[in-house]
Amino acid sequence: MRLFSKWELIAVGAAVLLMLVVLPCLNAFTLESSWLHVSNFTITVYGKYLCYAMLAISVDLLWGYTGLLSLGQALFFALGGYMLGMYLMRMIGDLGQYHQPIPDFLVFLGWSTLPAFWKPFGSFPFAMFMAVLLPGTLAGIFGYLAFRSRIRGVYFSILTQALTYAACLLFFRNSLLLGGNNGFTDFKFILGHDTREPATQRGLFIVTGIALLLVYLVCKWLTTTKFGKVQRAIRDSENRVMFSGYSTANFKLFIFVLASVIASLAGVLYVPQVGIINPSEMAPDKSLEAVVWVAVGGRGTLIGPILGAFAVNAMKSWATRAYPDMWLIFLGTMFILVTVFMPKGIVGLPAQLRDVYKKLTARKMKVEPAPVAANGEEPLPAKSE
Repeated sequence: MRLFSKWELIAVGAAVLLMLVVLPCLNAFTLESSWLHVSNFTITVYGKYLCYAMLAISVDLLWGYTGLLSLGQALFFALGGYMLGMYLMRMIGDLGQYHQPIPDFLVFLGWSTLPAFWKPFGSFPFAMFMAVLLPGTLAGIFGYLAFRSRIRGVYFSILTQALTYAACLLFFRNSLLLGGNNGFTDFKFILGHDTREPATQRGLFIVTGIALLLVYLVCKWLTTTKFGKVQRAIRDSENRVMFSGYSTANFKLFIFVLASVIASLAGVLYVPQVGIINPSEMAPDKSLEAVVWVAVGGRGTLIGPILGAFAVNAMKSWATRAYPDMWLIFLGTMFILVTVFMPKGIVGLPAQLRDVYKKLTARKMKVEPAPVAANGEEPLPAKSE
């Protein structure tokens, strides 16, 4: 099986050229007065969209290829963000509002020294290690209990939504010592670089684009292997796969953990570009939005969720400025229209239009009756085309 079709190679190559070469160059080497210039704000916005695209791929890997509709991917996204956020808060040092060597919210809560579990997060490698370990462990424990109990379908979706809602309520508590309602913000340095500098933002944008490309390539390769075939078979008929001798629980557990790590890495890259992480990022509605991105783009395609993440969030940016009170209505309407009229999403739209054209053409082509001779005798043979 070929890894990429010709059109996929063209699309991926054009996207990589545009996002990783053209936009950063326009930002760095064009004058601000030039119409070609891309502002730092725009670079940050597109960097956020790239992170959302990684989150959408994690949802598609579960829903589109394995048939597991997870409504808790935003939880793993936020956990990754919190792990790096703790490192970024440590890097503030004594430059905060209270000029203390601990985060301002800890000073506000009456702490004079750093809590023990905060101390290792002064190391960037440790923060990255925890960004993989914590979400992966949580997904492993939850997935093991759920899949061994043969929980599937809507029950699995409800449980994942309950998990992320419980975690959201937990992170709102100040006693957890993770910033409570406000979370982490006012970041200043990452690996010795000022997070507010245009060069740093451009570098983060490029790193995010490369990470998205690598995630896409790995997932594309995985779905074309024998593992991927079993994965799609579980989506289509899990019972038949079980009767064939495969342990479907192990397959689903591996995919669930992998998807959680991908979502966590997206959160890691999201935080330094956006500049804030708080419990609202793991609210259930964030996971629902990610599902809409996948549905709009086309689930089970990998490239579709990327397009969906960009399209929906670009529309959100416009709608929240023009019609701030109508965005949720737009989002719900979009999901209904896509589900009813575009079941294969943006990616499947060309094929869907071709099918409609063929059906309309077939209806117009009517078989003409055989012509009759002028004297009413034997009918003339129909002309062969």
